[in-house]
Amino acid sequence: MKVLAIDTSTFVMGIAVVDGQIVKGEIITNLKKNHSIRVMPAIEALLQQCDMSPKDLERIVVAKGPGSYTGVRIGVTIAKTLAWTLDIPLVGVSSLEVMAASAKYFQGLVVPLMDARRGQIYTGLYKVEGDHVQSIVADQVILATEWANELKAYNEPILLVGNDSSLHEATFVETLDRVQLAPATLHNPRPSELAWLGINREPEDIHTFVPNYIRLAEAEANWLARQQERTEC
Repeated sequence: MKVLAIDTSTFVMGIAVVDGQIVKGEIITNLKKNHSIRVMPAIEALLQQCDMSPKDLERIVVAKGPGSYTGVRIGVTIAKTLAWTLDIPLVGVSSLEVMAASAKYFQGLVVPLMDARRGQIYTGLYKVEGDHVQSIVADQVILATEWANELKAYNEPILLVGNDSSLHEATFVETLDRVQLAPATLHNPRPSELAWLGINREPEDIHTFVPNYIRLAEAEANWLARQQERTEC
């Protein structure tokens, strides 16, 4: 199966093409640049380099969030458009699960995380064994201090993964005895891992598929609060 994987849920832009058991190519950048003007040229260039055209693709896999609201929307919109245009299946995978998949050789539990500001993080708890990634605690947004305390209940080594890990490393080190930060080479989520995670999963309904933000954007939350206040007046 020929699969195109797309991840724009963080500053990292990841594009991969997988053909059967072969990773034909990957493009990964970790830059504070606009994904909206870079993703399609990257897809086109990678397909050309892999001697493939869009009509050769048989599945699209996209990182569906959480992450940057704008970034997630860009990736999901492009993935939906391509899947609908090419009439091929679309699969969404948790952005945190993709990050966790990079730590497949770690003997313990994996905590992928992204900074959510004001001391909060997007995170989850995963067990990774080879190509099998198991969710132990569902993706959530939570205070880093609270999450560190909850992780005390697990009597296994814990690996922090993600480019924002260093921002919260001290919080976890102060609370947990068996925690360590992944090496820098594991922090960028690999789009080829995204492709493997989604290659055999049940496809989404293209028209109803939406990003998983976990929480509303601050502007949306404030708007809903104002509407609620008006209703109660």
